[in-house]
Amino acid sequence: MRGTVPVPDLVERARSGDPRAVARLITLVEDDAPQLREIAAALAPVTGQARVVGLTGAPGVGKSTTTSALVAALRQRGERVGVLAVDPSSPFTGGAILGDRVRMQEHATDPGVYIRSMSSRGNLGGLAAATPQAVRILDAAGCDTVLVETVGVGQAEVAVASLADTTLVLTAPGLGDAIQAVKAGILEIADVFVVNKADRDGADAAARDLRGMLALARREPYEWRPPVLRCVAARGEGIDEVVEALDKHRAHLAEHGELARRRAARAAAEIQAIALASLSRRIAPHASDVLADRVVTGALDPYAAADELLRTLH
Repeated sequence: MRGTVPVPDLVERARSGDPRAVARLITLVEDDAPQLREIAAALAPVTGQARVVGLTGAPGVGKSTTTSALVAALRQRGERVGVLAVDPSSPFTGGAILGDRVRMQEHATDPGVYIRSMSSRGNLGGLAAATPQAVRILDAAGCDTVLVETVGVGQAEVAVASLADTTLVLTAPGLGDAIQAVKAGILEIADVFVVNKADRDGADAAARDLRGMLALARREPYEWRPPVLRCVAARGEGIDEVVEALDKHRAHLAEHGELARRRAARAAAEIQAIALASLSRRIAPHASDVLADRVVTGALDPYAAADELLRTLH
């Protein structure tokens, strides 16, 4: 393609902090471009330094506001910060709404901050399929911390826990029974709990419910005990305590070897996802209507049809 910049040049420019190169690389991985494997190979030796923090929670808890406040706090101590804000995608165009980027305009002119809104493109779990590679790009670009904010469309956004070193779960008063939210599963992934909008009625009760839930969990003395913090992100109140908790969790992970274990599990999950996607593409041409028709007519059961389909790949 005319005007295409070679991948090694793009990676080198991204490593020097060129925001256009970073944007171009993320676009290529989002579009599953032919250069994807070359990009991954070029990034592999120069990544693994950034801390990855995932933020998730139900709609209305203030994820974008909290993310913006965290960016400000991290910048005050000199860190370079990357933000991947995963937005719901339009069912018609597949594009992202970009609402998170609008709410972070105060950082738009800061060269030490890179903010990218990504479309979920229907991917489940609250993240875009390209998020792991996008994290690597920001890591290679010199970001000390990468904040990954999930879609925020429900209570099943647990994929961020497998991507992040530390998962921060936000809640807020007035959104219903906190214990009921625990039953939905999303709060089980937290390393740090934050009750945002703590100046509202019900904040004490929300924090108390969370602490009560945590007290029921059986943990060994060496295991991390998620703190329950309160903040008012819109005013920056309590954000320093949140950053301190993130630091403590990172130190705990390193001390107990958990950081390496989490990253190995993350790599294993990513390898499996790539392999399954490749296998799906190989299967697709062979998944003919003939097998489907035989299942419909009762000549084959679905398991036997699947076995026959897999045999075509040998």
